[in-house]
Amino acid sequence: MIKSELVSLIASRYPHLRRGVAGEIVETILAEITEALAQGGRAELRRFGTFSIRARASRSGRNPQNGAVVLVEEKWVPFFRTGKDLQSRLNEQSAPIG
Repeated sequence: MIKSELVSLIASRYPHLRRGVAGEIVETILAEITEALAQGGRAELRRFGTFSIRARASRSGRNPQNGAVVLVEEKWVPFFRTGKDLQSRLNEQSAPIG
């Protein structure tokens, strides 16, 4: 599902909300999650999961064009951990194909 599909789904389930308002709701939620992560915090959506950040240590890598060794600096990456309800729902049926 992409963001525009999510906006359409929200607008169709709640007909009193215009599509533009549903879009603003989705944008606000995503912006708040992003801001929490940017400040070094985490964002928890009960029964769905938790977004947090993790540090990746610096390492040596290779330039794919010429094979030269390059230093990949330390960086922060987003991490998502599923909640119990989501995890159990995914595992109650056979794994989705695709």
